[in-house]
Amino acid sequence: MQITEQIVLVTGGGRGLGRRIVQAFAAESARVIINYHASRDAARQLTNHFGSSRAVALEADVTDPEQVATMLERAQEHFGAPVTTVVNNALAAFSFNGDARSHAAKIGWDEFAAQFSGSVRGALNTTQAALPGMQEQGFGRIINIGTNLFQNPVVPYHDYTAAKAALLSLTRTLAKDLGGHNVTVNMVSGGLLRTTDASAATPEKVFDLIASSTPLRHVTTPQEFADTILFFASPWARSVTGQNLVVDGGLVMD
Repeated sequence: MQITEQIVLVTGGGRGLGRRIVQAFAAESARVIINYHASRDAARQLTNHFGSSRAVALEADVTDPEQVATMLERAQEHFGAPVTTVVNNALAAFSFNGDARSHAAKIGWDEFAAQFSGSVRGALNTTQAALPGMQEQGFGRIINIGTNLFQNPVVPYHDYTAAKAALLSLTRTLAKDLGGHNVTVNMVSGGLLRTTDASAATPEKVFDLIASSTPLRHVTTPQEFADTILFFASPWARSVTGQNLVVDGGLVMD
């Protein structure tokens, strides 16, 4: 299925990286569901920009399966067809500031639980809600957003990194389970992006250090990262599943 024919759900699509992902799909003429939890105004602004025939902003807490199911039902009513493509981008509240991170001696399980709920439970909820429609169409694309920190924990964000590592495991088990329905499941993993809401607290010297360490000599932008996601949704990736593509300017070569 061409991207122009797809109906794409982007969780956390109202701001930050999610906003760039929405813009990337919209630029390819996909129809997009802009999921939001706390960023209603930003999500609706995007919808107004693209028009109701191409975009709809829908509120849902992705950690709540009933809210997710309702969101998918409303999306199908709006576009007249089921969701074909899910980008699990929503992130539990987090700030990439190494100076303010919780250290190993003091970090609490509640911090891990929040990140696991946002990353793993959220992805499971959207997958389960979208799966019947994907099976009906004989086509589905699930793209999870990961991190290069579990290969290169340059800053030990324990809770965030552990949750994303678990999401990679879920990516691969779902790929194995759903392949028979022509549903592919992949992950795109970035490093620090310059700049999103989550990385706004990062000191400039950290960006400069990362840039100097990459073969491309610059920090990946949200737009560069978002463009890569299109590959996994496109027909070019029709035989690719269970994979993790690292997009960080070559900082991590896995």
